[in-house]
Amino acid sequence: MEIQRNPDLVDKLAAEYVIGTLRGGARRRFEGLLRRHAELRQAVAEWQDRLQPMAELVSPAQSSTQPPAAIWPAIEAKLGLHSKPQSKRLSWFELREDLSFWRGLGLFSTTAAIILTTLLLSKQELSVPVTPVTSYIAMLSNDQARPIAVVTGDAQNGQLQVKLLAPQPIAADKSLQLWAVPKDGPPRSLGLLAADGSVTLVLPDNATPQTVPLLAVTLEPKGGSPDPKGPTGPIVFKGSWLQI
Repeated sequence: MEIQRNPDLVDKLAAEYVIGTLRGGARRRFEGLLRRHAELRQAVAEWQDRLQPMAELVSPAQSSTQPPAAIWPAIEAKLGLHSKPQSKRLSWFELREDLSFWRGLGLFSTTAAIILTTLLLSKQELSVPVTPVTSYIAMLSNDQARPIAVVTGDAQNGQLQVKLLAPQPIAADKSLQLWAVPKDGPPRSLGLLAADGSVTLVLPDNATPQTVPLLAVTLEPKGGSPDPKGPTGPIVFKGSWLQI
């Protein structure tokens, strides 16, 4: 089979080669084909160009190992310090100004493979090959910087898809609600999330990364926030809304 004549297969293999999920004999065979086919080299170069903006978000690594999570609470207890309670609600102003959040954008690169794999799987589900329509993307993480959900926006069709990486245990009388956090003004609701899977929502025309730099999810009463002016519950995960 001459894979260079199958554009969908070429794109998939090139993406997996660039993000490092193509391994072993398959990777060696692909590298051999790269030397002989310009189409494959072009596809690899295009994927490298797509990943470059993500690489620019990486913060320099300070250490090859990370201390156990219990170290800092133990130090704080020894010194008589008090950590900020995790249940404390983070205001929307603090969310915009939180330097630790912006520094956390460096973690985006470590989850790039997850995001790209999600996009590749989405492309494989299509019955007819089409040009990718994903315009925006976000990785939403919790307070421990653990990835929770991938959000992709299709500006062409006005759709917003949220895929949870793992089911979220919430009480029966609670709902997860997604919010667009603009540069100015109150957050705007984008809809309710499925706590155990994926959901497709409407993507408003004004929910672009230029006007909405952040997305956040709050824990609200069943059916969503009762306050028409904005959220009432705590922020459970959040992330930067990026254009790709």
